[in-house]
Amino acid sequence: MFVDSHCHLDRLSPDTHGGDLSRALDAARERGVQQFLAISVTLDGVPELAAIRQAHDDVVISAGVHPLHQVEHEPGVAEIVACAKEHGAVAIGESGLDYHYDSVPAEVQHERFARHLQAATELSLPIVVHTREAREDTLSLIRQYSDPEVGGVLHCFTEDLEMARDAVRLGFYISLSGIVTFRTAEALREVARKVPLDRLLIETDSPYLAPVPHRGKPNEPAWVVDVAQCIADERGISVEEVAMQTTANFYRLFPKAQPAAPEDLKQALRDAGFVDQG
Repeated sequence: MFVDSHCHLDRLSPDTHGGDLSRALDAARERGVQQFLAISVTLDGVPELAAIRQAHDDVVISAGVHPLHQVEHEPGVAEIVACAKEHGAVAIGESGLDYHYDSVPAEVQHERFARHLQAATELSLPIVVHTREAREDTLSLIRQYSDPEVGGVLHCFTEDLEMARDAVRLGFYISLSGIVTFRTAEALREVARKVPLDRLLIETDSPYLAPVPHRGKPNEPAWVVDVAQCIADERGISVEEVAMQTTANFYRLFPKAQPAAPEDLKQALRDAGFVDQG
């Protein structure tokens, strides 16, 4: 039982199952992926994600504006909150800071991230954080605006173990993508080995960052299993244990996603003591 905790289902490559999202999701389900969190990069795109959610019972969505997305109008906290409410988002984001590119000035990113953190706190929804080459500022804004009782996730994590531990202390989870399988990603595999298993999530970030052995192809949700297998290999445990624990972690972090979970998955999590009975 796996959850793809971060995928861009509205950006499926035409080279993936002929661009047929239903076929791509079926391929993932056949590998045991039972829940998908479809991530927003702009508020204008949230209605399309909501339509995908309505067509697929095992899809849930977020609402937010990516730090590098250029907009004519910066949405305020009230607009982010209203969009999330209207479309039934279970998370805010993805938002955050990315200093690798300069398409959006750093000060604009700061203000945008702060508004998303405030919206997440107002709604008691976890936030999905994109952070790249912005360690200190990311953690500083989280400390200032995030509710540790709600928390969030640093998605597609590419920083070091020290930052991961700092984020965990702030109530955040660490999500690993296909990058962890890359030959050059030894530092990230250290994160996979040493971050507590009850603070890890797995994701594809599809259609980007396909894991080994699929490098060079558009990524798809089915391949989240390869991410889980890499973590299992690094930790010396079974992929089934990684699957169950990361799935339980997902529902702890995103409690509003629980009603959308398949009944057999919810029962398995209850039987294993990962979620409350009832």
